[in-house]
Amino acid sequence: MDFRGKSVVITGGATGIGFALAKRIGANGARIILFEPREKKLAEAVGALGALGIDASSFAGDVTDGASVEALADFAWRQHGRADVIIANAGVGGIRTEILDTDDDAARALMEVNVWGVWNCIRTFGRRFRDDARPSAIYATASENGLFNAVRRNGGIYVASKHAVVGLMDTLRNEAPATIEVAVIIPGWVKSDMTRHADAAMDADIFANRIVPQMEAGQFYLVSHPYNVVRMEERWAEAYAAFASYAPREPGDEAMDVALFVERMRAER
Repeated sequence: MDFRGKSVVITGGATGIGFALAKRIGANGARIILFEPREKKLAEAVGALGALGIDASSFAGDVTDGASVEALADFAWRQHGRADVIIANAGVGGIRTEILDTDDDAARALMEVNVWGVWNCIRTFGRRFRDDARPSAIYATASENGLFNAVRRNGGIYVASKHAVVGLMDTLRNEAPATIEVAVIIPGWVKSDMTRHADAAMDADIFANRIVPQMEAGQFYLVSHPYNVVRMEERWAEAYAAFASYAPREPGDEAMDVALFVERMRAER
């Protein structure tokens, strides 16, 4: 992805990771559209980007409302003729209870933003990208918690939501036409409104400076925190040990590989 001259829409873009990405991508020559519900925050962010010489505008709305996301897409097409990139970055945390004690309504509200909000963005913009068949990109912000469980207690619904985002994007990259680049952003701890009390969190600008070059290089996993590989190795070592003990490889087991079977069926068609 070459961001020069591109129209880039960033949800949750007025603060934190989204705003840092807007600064870095805007500095690379993109025109930025920020989207979130807080109009005052949007105005402040657009002003700050403008002071840096970045072409920026905003549209207020809610990612959980499909009609609002459609209106955002209409705005982008009016502003710049089309959008070239959507970064479905908006997300919430906040639930700090064990799974058995988590309030149902609070859990559903988190999933509405973290999963259905991403869903609304990738489908609304993705369909338009597919229809006009021009080079485009869809990015979504998941978390290190989409690859393993960094929050081992008191955050199960958040962890589940980020696993869902990774799964959606991994499938979308296999379904999308070649004109649409697809990638998933995997932050660890990054300074934002969600982590404002975490002194050890990575500065958001440092994070963006690591992520954007990976976007430009066409990577799928857009990564930042090196220690994540330790947690990934722990998780997969446990899974591999289970298979080694109870379901070891055996002759002909590839015949039971559903993915391989589907690929063969497609080839035959």
